[in-house]
Amino acid sequence: MIDQFINFVIRPPRADYNPDQYLWEKDFTLAGRAYKRQDLELRNARGHTLQCSHYLPSPFPEDSSLPCVVYCHGNSGCRADANEAAVILLPSNITVFTLDFSGSGLSDGDYVSLGWHERDDLKIVVSHLRSNKQISRIGLWGRSMGAVTCLLYGAEDPSIAGMVLDSAFSNLYVLMMELVDVYKIRLPKFTVKMAVQYMRRIIEKKAKFDIMDLNCLQVAPKTFIPALFGHAKDDKFIQTSHSDLIYKSFAGDKNIIYFDGDHNSSRPQFYYDSVSIFFYNVLHPPQISSSHSCKPEKYYDLENLKVGAGLDESLLYKIISGVHSAGTDAASSSYAPAAIATKKSVGELLSEIVPMTPIVDSVHDEDGTLNCHDTSNLQDRPNRQNEECCSYTSSNRESWGRCSSLGGSDEESSDCTAVDNSHQTVYATSLQCMQQKSPDLKKEVKKKKKVPIAPKKPKSEKFEKLEALGKRLRLCILKRVNHRRHRP
Repeated sequence: MIDQFINFVIRPPRADYNPDQYLWEKDFTLAGRAYKRQDLELRNARGHTLQCSHYLPSPFPEDSSLPCVVYCHGNSGCRADANEAAVILLPSNITVFTLDFSGSGLSDGDYVSLGWHERDDLKIVVSHLRSNKQISRIGLWGRSMGAVTCLLYGAEDPSIAGMVLDSAFSNLYVLMMELVDVYKIRLPKFTVKMAVQYMRRIIEKKAKFDIMDLNCLQVAPKTFIPALFGHAKDDKFIQTSHSDLIYKSFAGDKNIIYFDGDHNSSRPQFYYDSVSIFFYNVLHPPQISSSHSCKPEKYYDLENLKVGAGLDESLLYKIISGVHSAGTDAASSSYAPAAIATKKSVGELLSEIVPMTPIVDSVHDEDGTLNCHDTSNLQDRPNRQNEECCSYTSSNRESWGRCSSLGGSDEESSDCTAVDNSHQTVYATSLQCMQQKSPDLKKEVKKKKKVPIAPKKPKSEKFEKLEALGKRLRLCILKRVNHRRHRP
């Protein structure tokens, strides 16, 4: 039992993950703007390599520097825990830096120290950011072990602009004694104290730190950095009394927020809003000109696909005209391609579609799902074609990231093409699918109970849907070209 308790302190379960799967993509779009993930390695004073990631605007604004928030994960966490921080801070022109502490995630090291050695890792990160002329002010955001790390380092570096401290413990020895009661270890008090002293010697031998020295109440009165404390009301692992004690002894400007949940539960939106406002006030990010934002035309960019590269231009006109007709008569159950009176360039036609953002919302049926007609025909298609039509959304919506705002929703990942029975070629968009519904299917939809219309979505979400639609157009066109090349 004592060995298990020792591992509970210095060797908790370690996150083993694939960065390309659980982190944000190397290039991604958020709220209509482009960002990138820069991976790098730093070496700490003990010779351990630290795996790090920095989320930045792409391209970085010229002649301007941006503030940065360093996110510090908990004792069993990793860089992926900063995914939510990126969602909250990047739109405010605040970059996000995150790392796997020594002994955690993919970094070197065998043990964690609940903040003692992690403080030195954080010092290396801050030094690296200070040497970057593109970074102005620096803030810290830590959770559990990461919050203790921020507090210990903040006492040594008063140049930090602000800290968010989520679920910090006040004293490791007191925490260990509390956990004996929480896990109902039925032993006499003097026996528990002797066991803790034995654990103290083993931990000091293995992890090279003294648990008695890990006391945030000793550094809080000497720390004058503005801080926002947060703690879950039902946290049984680190009780709210720990944040209360640190908050009362903290010397700098401070505020504390309590919210529903436990130690590992997702934080409520109002807490994230408070964090965003706090960092905006202490970091003073610059107002970036709209010229750095993604232009609407970008969402219909067909990349390297050229009309002359073996592609029938009339096919592209047919697809674009289908988008136009869907915007004017979305409720029609019949489909007749709109005639184009004057011949225009593909770019002009695509630019005319961009202002029509409401048509993206109109492709949903009354039951709130994307509709593609004649599902029986789709079942006869090879699985390979179904896989090619999948949505280009983020892959980090699983256990680590918990961020569903990246990319589109699950509804957007449904198939986006229909089948022309006469030629067996795939060229229609999701908008055409809706127009080509059979009368019988339309009657069935009408019989369904109507759901209240959802409120109008922000422009940023519509732009992301337009981006997904542009990529689906490209997929549909490429499959048409490949089909013609292989047609006997």
